[in-house]
Amino acid sequence: METDWGRLGHAYGPADDIPGLLRAMEAEDAGVREEAMEELVSSLCHQGDVYDASAPAVPHLARLALDGPGHRLELLRLLGSIADGSGKPAERAAARRAVAEALPALLHFAHDPDAEIRDAMVLLVASLGRRYALPLLPLLRARLDTEPDTGVREHVVTALALLEAGDGDWRRGLLTDPEPRIRLAAAEDLLRTAGLPLPTGPVDVCAAAYAADPHPRETGYWPHPYRPFTDRLLEDDPEAALRALARGVPLAHDIVERWRDREADVLLWALDECGGHAWELYRLARLACALPADALPAVRERVLPYREADDPAVRAAALTVLARTGAAEAVPGVVRLVEEAPGPDGTVRAVIAAADVFGAAALPVARAVARRLGAASPRLVAVLARYPGVAARAVPRLAALVPKDADALGAVPVLGALGPAAGAVGAQALRAAATRDASTPLSAAAALAYHRVTGDPGPALARLGPELADGSPGPVHLAGELGPDAAPLLPFIEPRLTDTRRPGGRGTAALAVWRITGRTGDTVEPLARWLLADGFRSPVRPPALAALTGIGLLPRFAVAPLREVAGSARRTAHDLFVTGEPHPDDVLRSAVRALLASATVLD
Repeated sequence: METDWGRLGHAYGPADDIPGLLRAMEAEDAGVREEAMEELVSSLCHQGDVYDASAPAVPHLARLALDGPGHRLELLRLLGSIADGSGKPAERAAARRAVAEALPALLHFAHDPDAEIRDAMVLLVASLGRRYALPLLPLLRARLDTEPDTGVREHVVTALALLEAGDGDWRRGLLTDPEPRIRLAAAEDLLRTAGLPLPTGPVDVCAAAYAADPHPRETGYWPHPYRPFTDRLLEDDPEAALRALARGVPLAHDIVERWRDREADVLLWALDECGGHAWELYRLARLACALPADALPAVRERVLPYREADDPAVRAAALTVLARTGAAEAVPGVVRLVEEAPGPDGTVRAVIAAADVFGAAALPVARAVARRLGAASPRLVAVLARYPGVAARAVPRLAALVPKDADALGAVPVLGALGPAAGAVGAQALRAAATRDASTPLSAAAALAYHRVTGDPGPALARLGPELADGSPGPVHLAGELGPDAAPLLPFIEPRLTDTRRPGGRGTAALAVWRITGRTGDTVEPLARWLLADGFRSPVRPPALAALTGIGLLPRFAVAPLREVAGSARRTAHDLFVTGEPHPDDVLRSAVRALLASATVLD
């Protein structure tokens, strides 16, 4: 029966292009086939998802793998990906069934002279799951005994372990295999199914085998329920992870990213793992933020040589570490960095570290920033908000930055933080920015800053009122920054307190109402709901946390979840980018503990 491809779909829409791609796979020109292969993979199994066109394409893909002019390896791998695809249940089931039906004609490739082809067949069988792969277990067992290639044999061990029922006691016999990768595959699967705490025997075998032949574990290569041994250690048993670390598995920073208060435990290995790249130095800077004082000299000694690195990004990262450790060399080094390179993000990170650690003793850094305002990035300019004396003397130059939209992003908050000390010069620049283009976020920031400088809420009310009247959620949190002067906006904000469908919107409204009126009767509960709904995973400290701490009240329903966050050994908050600042989870934990220690609990 002819397939009506136009009625089927793939990742990019109707699948009527699939026949042409399949024909292109029969071309003698390898370049034509390569293009078609990429399109087939992307269309039929896009990022692991299968579609209703995926199953009908399987017989054609299998035929091309058998008799086509090339790309056999890629075709077999695509069939394996389709067999293990995600997506709608019916489409997944059809795709896996289609691959299972096509497999018998391909089985002789399990004995192909090319090790990569044999390896692709192992994965293809494993991807079918127990239901379809069960009759093929004898084939895998035979390959385990006869396979000459270590990499393929390693994968046979993993495939058998995933597919076989029972305790898999045969794996224990492989723990003394002469090949490290075979030992690792066997021990890894024993750990996958082991209870907690993880047994030291397989942990030690994994660590020793990995140290003997280091290589990335193939997280995305195998179907569920495969787990790399490193994932099992890191996710479930930090003591076992530390044991593996001591035996040569480079897990130092992974451990502290998942578990709290392990920085001192991993320090020696973290110092060893640092190869002098900027990103590695920023990881050390984060680590240093949580180390006891007596551990900091070792970090300083490790980093000092990088102060004079040829790469300016490495120098900036090294200075960030030195600042976080309180090194005497940090402040003069950061001053020189600001003078030489005020624009890059690395300079901002070093300056923030110096300001965090040295406070008023970092005044020379702030003065250097003020001298380089014309070339500094907005984030660097914003640091001057911490040094009002320096900022006040720089008001004319800060005001001159405000008309320049990109530069204003740093100057506006500094002028606002100065308040009346920004004077008429600052006020004039802010008013002009607040009224120049009411549609930009900068105009709202300038209007709020103008209010802090002059006490006049007029531009901010004119800017926020129409948007709130139209139902826009964006200006709600901005209105709260006006404090009592935002009272005319309350009719647009207070109705949102009753919208229980959206904890975030209700919580934002509660925060604004509290800041405007000081009321707690109708704001504490939605703030607490908002705080809990966030889940604490964001690297940004929840605004509701600071608000509840300021109010000093906490509903009882929030106490147990907050205690869990405060006392967990496992990290709660995570971020993608390490910039040398304290871990957001440590900041979160401290803030939650402060709230629990100071708030009165409401029944």
